[in-house]
Amino acid sequence: MVLLVLAWAISWPLVKVGVTSVPPIWYGCLRYAAAAACLFALVAWRGELAFPPRADWALVAVSATLQMAAYSALTGLALTMLPPGRASVLAFSTPIWVVPLAAWRLRERISRLGKLGMLLGLLGVAAIASPSLAPGADRQMLAYLMLMGAAAAWAISIVFVRSHRFTATALALAPWQMLAASGLLLALAVLGEGAPPALGPHAIATLAYVGPVATAFAYWAVVEAGRHLPASTLSMALLATPSLGILVSALALGEPVGLSLVAGVLLTAAGIRLATLPAGASARPRLLRRRLRETGTDGSTKPVE
Repeated sequence: MVLLVLAWAISWPLVKVGVTSVPPIWYGCLRYAAAAACLFALVAWRGELAFPPRADWALVAVSATLQMAAYSALTGLALTMLPPGRASVLAFSTPIWVVPLAAWRLRERISRLGKLGMLLGLLGVAAIASPSLAPGADRQMLAYLMLMGAAAAWAISIVFVRSHRFTATALALAPWQMLAASGLLLALAVLGEGAPPALGPHAIATLAYVGPVATAFAYWAVVEAGRHLPASTLSMALLATPSLGILVSALALGEPVGLSLVAGVLLTAAGIRLATLPAGASARPRLLRRRLRETGTDGSTKPVE
């Protein structure tokens, strides 16, 4: 989990550098092609290479389309207009959108703290996007909308994974998911950005890290961690990614850290924390106080019958 957070935090300024020298959808295509090659080699070396079972085809399609292709294309386009630290906070606001989707699709109950978390998260998004409200900042507003769309796409994928019963392992499915994502991005890149670009040294250097580490390792790790850790633990751990990404971006690219960004990070973090509390967590303090009163161990002098 620690390596996952570090890998993603470092990747944001690197992707920013990459999409300034390569069209963003082509960059995403090359990113997933490199990741797929790495994972196919790893899975073959482990003797686990096999075509996905029919029961997992829907998972491969949903993850490749939403969690990978759509997320990569939208964040890549947004990074051509925004600094990476600010962009990473909105792109990682996914847990806030998972709550209402899970309530609708999986019939999960939303607690009062969960609703408060959604409200705080929305206020955080508004604080981060506030600079785009200035006159002449239409491109920034478009970039923020792209990031919200990316977060929503990932949230839909998360909710689908929650309801899916895995037949193959996450590692065995990952290369096929990334191959499918690369194919989708290839079609979009050819249609929207034309012929394949020439790769300069900056693009090659960033892809050498983003493909194998921040994509191949990271996407497998987040699925595997999600199968072994509580959702609240996973969400809070990943919450460190945008904060660390802001620090890396400020040090590496000189990104300014203003009041709106700090306020947005704090509000979004609080919102995600409340939105991902386990069901019934808000009632536990009241239940504890009630039990203490019933047993006469709360320090009160009231007689207990």
